[in-house]
Amino acid sequence: MKVTMIGTGYVGLVSGACFAEFGADVTCLDIDDGKIDRLNNGEIPIYEPGLEKLVQKNVKDGRLSFTTRFEEVIGQSDLIFIAVGTPSRRGEGYADLSYVYQAAKDLAPHLKDYTVIVDKSTVPVGTARNVKRIIAGENPDADFDVASNPEFLREGAAITDFMRPDRVVLGVESERAKERLHELYRPLNLIETPILTTGLESAELIKYASNAFLATKISFINEMSMLCESVGADVHAVAKGMGLDGRIGRKFLHPGPGYGGSCFPKDTKALVRIAQEHGVSSRIVESVIEVNEAQKARMITKIRTALGGSESGKTLAVLGLTFKPETDDMRDAPSLAILPKLIENGAKVRAHDPQGMHEARDLLPASVEYCEGIYDTFENADATILMTEWNAYRGLDLRRILESMQGDVFIDLRNVYEPDMMQSIGFQYTCVGR
Repeated sequence: MKVTMIGTGYVGLVSGACFAEFGADVTCLDIDDGKIDRLNNGEIPIYEPGLEKLVQKNVKDGRLSFTTRFEEVIGQSDLIFIAVGTPSRRGEGYADLSYVYQAAKDLAPHLKDYTVIVDKSTVPVGTARNVKRIIAGENPDADFDVASNPEFLREGAAITDFMRPDRVVLGVESERAKERLHELYRPLNLIETPILTTGLESAELIKYASNAFLATKISFINEMSMLCESVGADVHAVAKGMGLDGRIGRKFLHPGPGYGGSCFPKDTKALVRIAQEHGVSSRIVESVIEVNEAQKARMITKIRTALGGSESGKTLAVLGLTFKPETDDMRDAPSLAILPKLIENGAKVRAHDPQGMHEARDLLPASVEYCEGIYDTFENADATILMTEWNAYRGLDLRRILESMQGDVFIDLRNVYEPDMMQSIGFQYTCVGR
């Protein structure tokens, strides 16, 4: 089966490599000449555990290739996936669909035999029908169907999520499209993966509803963490007690500085806009967004309080910059909301991140000093802030850190360490909800 993946970003590259691993003949297409040149030279533009090895293997086996030329691959494709970016439009919350619609226009003239065009990008309800209208307008003789196949990939675990998904969602309008997509995903039958076939609108909404619900769990436990601090409870005990209820589940009940990344901030805002366009209330999701923004602001207050009321003139050792571990993604990371404010108020920041420092240099104030070694970060610091829970930060030599610092404040925004242990070592320890 011949598959073309339009877009070589996070979703397109991971999906293309995984479909190739399934045995499909996959071409990843992108209009960015530089990105395609790097991929053809074996360079992977994003960090995702296992991706480089998977790409190299399938390129070597002849099942995965990269091009910028629509005319070379579109006419020979059985399925064409549109996996381009859909960022929020600045200040509005609407998903920017210009890249999706441009891809539809660009591919349309090259269609030949029956082809299934699949929206893989996260797109608002109604996008698939608009893609269908655009292609039909550009090429009235084309024999094609449009489908929706939303992705559910967690950054840092994307390959596992693709190979062993909780479910595959297929939004289709014809039996031909359904059969072709089922054939592509047939390898998942071996592990009895549920494949849910729906209409176009339901498939498009499933992705937004799923992410909004997960974001709701995060904002809820962050609100509970504030209440725990006020009444003297332990948010971890509360979360465990909640999570043991099978109706609730334990996942995403982890307090912290708020959610970030490429999905939750963008998708919650887009869902609110979709509801507004259709005259429907979305008060819960609106509150989730508000709570998340407030949580980031609250972390600034927490840090300031731990520093004795002012960050001015203080040197802060910051561990972790990305929005979560096992990714180099800085999109909407809490560090982008927290650190600039501390710097603006006179703090000096020394930072370390296993994968995110290159990206962070373009997004954080120029005054941030980046440290290649973890323990270099603590030198003469007044306080340490654990911002992202990378595994490399879970077993630190805490006494060595305390000796390197000129202060003794440790602010753990991910609750990696135990308060009693940290205090016994000699830290003034601050965490979330305990």
